[in-house]
Amino acid sequence: MNVLEVISLKKRYKEKDAVKNISFQLKQGACTALLGPNGAGKTTTLNMLAGLLKPTGGTIKTNESTKDIREMIGFLPQYPAFFEWMTGKEFLVFSGEISGMTRGGSQERADELITLVGLKEGGDRKVGQYSGGMKQRLGIAQALIHKPKLIILDEPVSALDPFGRREALELLRTLKKETTILFSTHILNDAEQICDDVLFLNDGVLIEQGAIREVKARHHHLRLILHFNEDCKKYARFLMEKNWIHHMVSDGNRLTFEVSDLERDRSRIFSLISENGWGVTKLESSELSLEEVFMEVMKK
Repeated sequence: MNVLEVISLKKRYKEKDAVKNISFQLKQGACTALLGPNGAGKTTTLNMLAGLLKPTGGTIKTNESTKDIREMIGFLPQYPAFFEWMTGKEFLVFSGEISGMTRGGSQERADELITLVGLKEGGDRKVGQYSGGMKQRLGIAQALIHKPKLIILDEPVSALDPFGRREALELLRTLKKETTILFSTHILNDAEQICDDVLFLNDGVLIEQGAIREVKARHHHLRLILHFNEDCKKYARFLMEKNWIHHMVSDGNRLTFEVSDLERDRSRIFSLISENGWGVTKLESSELSLEEVFMEVMKK
């Protein structure tokens, strides 16, 4: 079942088309990443889905009976603002009340979320005393306060240091059990770690989409990696003469290249190693990373 269906969504600013006729679905219970470089149209797309920006054209459909899509969505903007004189719990209670919850319901839900997002020790501290990672956790908690069917997060880890980023990603991994998630990022490794589905956006155009494993399969390459006990340049020159080896990359003691038949060409490599007495310490095969797939799609 789809929580949200987007059909031919567009946004135009004067003479510029920021989002160009994109269509996709968000599956219930899935975590989907909206991926693209800066300026691709990610924030504009998320703001339209969150009801903060009116589309120029297209349709956003849900299975909910409500006319206002914002009732079923929790949203965390890229640069969230907090009342830093409030405690974390006070801010969550306030967020619940302005979303239509009773004070008692807001307090009960705030207690649940403080535990869920790992702020139990900081719930009674002023938000102004929070680290960047704690503020991001608080922002995610406020997006969840009214138990939305979908949470939308705009670049939730981009401003964090490595420790805060890891904390936020672990939290998103936990939240996958609670609700449907859509988040934008330009860090593709983050998406590969926690997401089920991906949307590739570039210059306002959706250039690829689907489950991560399906997207990778559509752009699959057979790749071998040779590790040597010395600099691999002399071996690279020799192997580049073979017409069954393609797109070779030399990196210190490591050679990476693509082949067309994994079993056949792996046997050929073994033969070359044995015949020439090469100092190979390891031979491995690997698939393209999500980032490599994205870069390949971008070039087309």
